[in-house]
Amino acid sequence: MIPNPNIPEVSIPSVIQNIPLQHYLILSTLLFVIGIIGVLTRRNAIIIFMSVELMLNAANLLLIAFSSYRSDPSGQVFVFFIMAVAAAEVAVGLAIIVMIYRNTRNTDIGFLNKLKW
Repeated sequence: MIPNPNIPEVSIPSVIQNIPLQHYLILSTLLFVIGIIGVLTRRNAIIIFMSVELMLNAANLLLIAFSSYRSDPSGQVFVFFIMAVAAAEVAVGLAIIVMIYRNTRNTDIGFLNKLKW
């Protein structure tokens, strides 16, 4: 490939150079799959909530890895906003779980079918 003088040279930080991008892909995929399995197999609302957070963190890890390899801070800024939304989700979600527990003394989602019409 012929170097283009109009495009600046992309410099990968030395810390990131030691770990190949494929390792980040494998780790992020593994974390996301663990989160999916947790959401699909567990019946406890808190465990499901933690699995959803694990899936969000897997996506954040991948965004940070690609952002670092491309030396583009836009992925890191996007992760910052995702973390802010996730913090709001945690606050609202835990409040809902606490209120359900106060009313039913149970966090099993199978027990919540009486919330239906």
